[in-house]
Amino acid sequence: MSNNGITAPRGFLASGVSCGLKNNGMKDLAMVVSENIAVAAGIFTTNVVKGHSLLWTKRNINNGYARAMVINSGCANACLGARGDEDAADMAQYASSLIGCRPEEVMLGSTGVIGFPLDMDKIRKGIKDAFSSLSRQGGTLAAEAIMTTDTFSKQASKKFTIDDKAITIGGMCKGSGMIHPNMATMISLITADVAISREMLDKALRYVAEKSFNRVSVDGDTSVCDQLVIMANGLAGNTPIISEDSNYDTFVSALLEVSVNLSKMLARDGEGATKLIEIRVKGCQDTESAHLILNAIAKSPLVKTAFFGQDANWGRILTAAGYSGASFNPDLVDIYLGDLMVCNNGAGLSFDEEKALEILKKDEIIVTLDFKSGQVDDKMWTCDLSYDYVKINGSYRS
Repeated sequence: MSNNGITAPRGFLASGVSCGLKNNGMKDLAMVVSENIAVAAGIFTTNVVKGHSLLWTKRNINNGYARAMVINSGCANACLGARGDEDAADMAQYASSLIGCRPEEVMLGSTGVIGFPLDMDKIRKGIKDAFSSLSRQGGTLAAEAIMTTDTFSKQASKKFTIDDKAITIGGMCKGSGMIHPNMATMISLITADVAISREMLDKALRYVAEKSFNRVSVDGDTSVCDQLVIMANGLAGNTPIISEDSNYDTFVSALLEVSVNLSKMLARDGEGATKLIEIRVKGCQDTESAHLILNAIAKSPLVKTAFFGQDANWGRILTAAGYSGASFNPDLVDIYLGDLMVCNNGAGLSFDEEKALEILKKDEIIVTLDFKSGQVDDKMWTCDLSYDYVKINGSYRS
């Protein structure tokens, strides 16, 4: 079994089991455990409504340390009042009793349908089974167990060196629908064996998230259970990173690579998606304008359906930029599909339609808008919008 995800770094064990939360018998509970206490940081959904498992993690990760994370799929544990909080606490308590740590050191995640309580008998059995099957090869099983409408499990890892010490970062995430960049746009766990202070880990995570997970949009919706957690256990033995020095920069670069890889998988696996679309903006006058434009284009149903239909309708792209709230001169904008210019200085061109179709038939498409108004460049990942998105979400509860 591959080991290129969360168990790639030293000292991390994982498992994924089926405890019956999903009607189809697929794996639905994942456990990840560090052999020693790890520094930890997290970023959480900006949705005012928040799931109970997420709230447990959001509160306890402020302590700066974690030993484990337990994530269930098939039931969101959200919008259940006091019972949801109690069930989250029970999950952490039971897991901690097996692992041999404090409940506050067990982070939680839940994903699935909102408004239905967890079957705690099944959860406890799942936690027990997951604990007994922890292994260094269990990362793939854990990545499978957190899936909902995902069509494939999402893992990534990166090896590099600091102080001549081999360092590894691993990660897994789930997400296919209800994804938009209001951090976090899915559930993701990243592990590392680097020695680093909690302050520097938190700073690195927030910087990287803005350039990766917060640059993904599938449908403009933001879930109530979305979170990104990182655990670093220090077992690589490098001199601890305690300031923004060259070692910190090396770590951030590797963390960004892992996070971008995971983020692109999220966009590629958007519900019903057939294409990964990278939207690039160049020459924007400021970062806010770039962000507004990217978000508007990535969310536009008309843009996304045009990509599904392989229609080089660049007017929809310029129109979305125009209503984004950003200020720019439309008479300066160039638009490219791949390397094919389709709009020059805000005006249409007589471009090669056959070449455009060839570009749009690919499963990865790059769209570039050059505003020629400043120094700010940025990018974002999204997907097309197909018939299947409606089919999947029209019957999600069944």
